[in-house]
Formats: sequence, C-alpha cells, structure tokens
Amino acid sequence: MSIAVTPVSPALGGEVVGLSGHQLVDEQVAADCLVALESYGVVICRDVHIDNGDLVAFSRLLGDVVVAPMGGLESHPEISPISLDPAKSELANYRRSTFYWHIDGVNDDVPQKASLLTAKQVTDEGGETEFANTYAAYEALPDDEKEYLATLRVVHSFAAVQLLTNPHPSDKERAIWNRVPSREHPLIWTRRSGRKSLLVGATADHVVGLAADESRALLDRLLTWSTRERFVLRHHWHRGDLVIWDNTGMLHRALPYEPTAPRLMHRTTLAGVETIA
Repeated sequence: MSIAVTPVSPALGGEVVGLSGHQLVDEQVAADCLVALESYGVVICRDVHIDNGDLVAFSRLLGDVVVAPMGGLESHPEISPISLDPAKSELANYRRSTFYWHIDGVNDDVPQKASLLTAKQVTDEGGETEFANTYAAYEALPDDEKEYLATLRVVHSFAAVQLLTNPHPSDKERAIWNRVPSREHPLIWTRRSGRKSLLVGATADHVVGLAADESRALLDRLLTWSTRERFVLRHHWHRGDLVIWDNTGMLHRALPYEPTAPRLMHRTTLAGVETIA
C-alpha cells in the first residue's frame, strides 16, 4: 500500500489524508513516510485516530524508538503524554518551555532523528504547533555570512530554555537542570550527505569566544531569521491528527494554551542516527 503526499507550503510540510491508524502499520506506508519526511521535513497525517499500540508499531517501522527515562505511559513506556496538567503528565511543569522554539535532544550524544505526535484531546484556544525549516533558513543566507557562521560554535544547555519560563529558580531547581550536560556544537550542522542547517533555538546559551551582548544579539537575529513566515508552518490540530517531523532540521514550538485546557498529545521519538558535526 503506497500513499500520496500533498505539499502544504513551499518551504516545508506534506499532508496525507484518507488513512486510518491501523493502515499506517505497513512497511510500504512507513517507507513512503520516510521519503516524504526527507523531502518535506514535516508529514501531517490527518484524522488517522491511531491507538497507542499502532503508534508504537508504526514508529518502530520508521526507526529505533526511544523509551523515555521517565514520564512514559505504564502500558506503553515508549509513549510520552504531553500536557500541562500534572494529572496527565509527570513532566507537566517543564512543558511551558515548549512554547519556545527548540530542537529536542540537542544535549544528547546523538540528537533524536524524528518525533511523532498525535492529538488525543485538543483545545479551542492556542495549542497549535509551529515548525521552522532550518535547512531552508541556512540556504537563504548570503554566502559571506555562511562562511562566517561556519567558524562559530555554540554552547547549548537545558538551563537556557528553562530560564525563559522560570527566571528565578531555586538552588534545587538549578541543580536538577544541571544534571543535563551542556553541549558545545557548531552553529552550522553539516550532515554526512553534505546538507546543512542552522543549529539555533531556545537551548542556545552563548557563542564561544564572543562577548555576551554580541553573542546574544547574533543568536537572537539568527532565530528571528529562521522563524520568518517563509520558513514556518503552523499546524492547527484536530483530534486524531498525527504529525511526524525531522527533529534535526525543524525547529518546533507549541503556541501557548491554558493549563486547564484539555489538550493531550501522545508522542513517540526515534533515536538519532548522526552526531552533530
């Protein structure tokens, strides 16, 4: 069984319609989705209403699935519930940081390859997810700026993004954040294939060797550039939607919603296959 993918915008995004959840658990469908993911960066499967067992099975057809160290469902530890409600997610207190542009796993040895997110409950106000194509953002830079940025390295930290939502942490909170090691990465991520992207986002703490004000100004400018309308796709969730994205080349963020909102997502994550170089 093969699938048809319709482009959503010039810079990123492809849409698949007409499939139900169980139909995704098919080797050819998975292969087609991987091809679409490489081409479009974000693959939107509308109204599939995939159940937890099929979500895990489909994810395994796409790659190795990460079991979250904490917060996974008891019945399916590969699935992380995403909610601001502590009754629905152990990690609810950290979810506000997802309102800022970021790449998942940038502080891991190998960043996560891709993520799958499906809507179990949605909210009428807020809660959309936006994606920004950092491959396209890099390609659109002037050649002289590409040459300069290729000489720079950036320190990424978990604390940098947490400070955006909690600017005055306690010593205990700081200690918890510091358990996640900081990483120094090149500002331009060059893949083995030769493809390049900007490595920016809320985890980017500072540019090595630059004064603090110059570093912050550069990182803010590049993030603003990467998230211009021409590089961004906003997904308005319907219950049952499933979205897959290339976590290495797409920044993403959730638009703010109230903690009392019913929004609940289930996420699986594919293990990374390439270090940052």
